[in-house]
Amino acid sequence: MDAPTSSPLAQAQPQTGVQITLKLMATLTDYLPQPRQGHQITLNIAPGTTIQDVVERFRLPWKLVHLVLVNGVYIAPDQRDTRVLQEGETLAIWPPVAGG
Repeated sequence: MDAPTSSPLAQAQPQTGVQITLKLMATLTDYLPQPRQGHQITLNIAPGTTIQDVVERFRLPWKLVHLVLVNGVYIAPDQRDTRVLQEGETLAIWPPVAGG
């Protein structure tokens, strides 16, 4: 039985998936599965997947999701549940960092 699709984007494109690069920095690297290349993995996601979907998929604690960039562009917290990731993009997430 096929699952219904709610996104017009998902209906317009075949369900082959979207490939992105996920980079988890500093202590968040521990949340990446093996095999990984340092602090990043290549990830296949469904069309219409948001940043929030990826955070939830990897069970990242929201208090540790501090700085979020897509292709080097900052994504504000209020946009992370609606920003859909596209083919070839790089999602990078940093935890809060304290220095001295």
